[in-house]
Amino acid sequence: MNDTGELIKVLIHVFEDENFQKKAKISPNPVSLPVNPESFTQNYKVEVNNDQGHGSQGTNPKFTRTPPKELKLDFVFDGTNTIQGYKYNDGKREVKEQIDIFLKAVYNMNGEIHKPHFLKILWGKSWTFACVLTSLDLNYTLFKPNGDPLRVKASATFLQYLSERERVALEGKKSPDLTHSRQVKAGDRLDNMTYDIYNSAKYITQIAKANGLTSFRKITPGSELVFPPLDKTSST
Repeated sequence: MNDTGELIKVLIHVFEDENFQKKAKISPNPVSLPVNPESFTQNYKVEVNNDQGHGSQGTNPKFTRTPPKELKLDFVFDGTNTIQGYKYNDGKREVKEQIDIFLKAVYNMNGEIHKPHFLKILWGKSWTFACVLTSLDLNYTLFKPNGDPLRVKASATFLQYLSERERVALEGKKSPDLTHSRQVKAGDRLDNMTYDIYNSAKYITQIAKANGLTSFRKITPGSELVFPPLDKTSST
């Protein structure tokens, strides 16, 4: 609760950059959920390889990776005026407008960054989740005589988002070899950057795969490239 005794609502701060520094030029920002969810679900997963050799019995699962955390929120958009304390952001709005505001914040593509926004969900003074939206289900359950919605149940799933710099820092803390992160500058070439790190350009294919690149020649100035510990027995 805040200083006045009111229950603090979930706030979604909306950003244009993966470092969560540049706030999106939308209004309102942050967006508040009109009614707090009764509960929320966080998913933690560990992926293992359960492949079993031919003729063997049982398995010896091998760790492969820890996927990003997921957050699921279930809440309602309402226009019946029957929910005590219901107020969507800066005033009373029709359900269609409430949903438009929410979609503009979390789902619609931003033309300047060519993707939906980066989000930071806050609840109370200490709970924060940096993320992007991965799915949104809207279940229309009540309507006006003219067909306009009066109540919509929303189920949203968000995926934790870490910038390349944050991910490298987290993964490199306990790595036996140093993981490097480099920001691409105008005129940089992947083969030269690879040589600078490993004293050889023959690992360029592994570096391209590690960064999800489809072409050695297409590296974008300002982007972050990761140069992780490599299998130096292979050049592919």
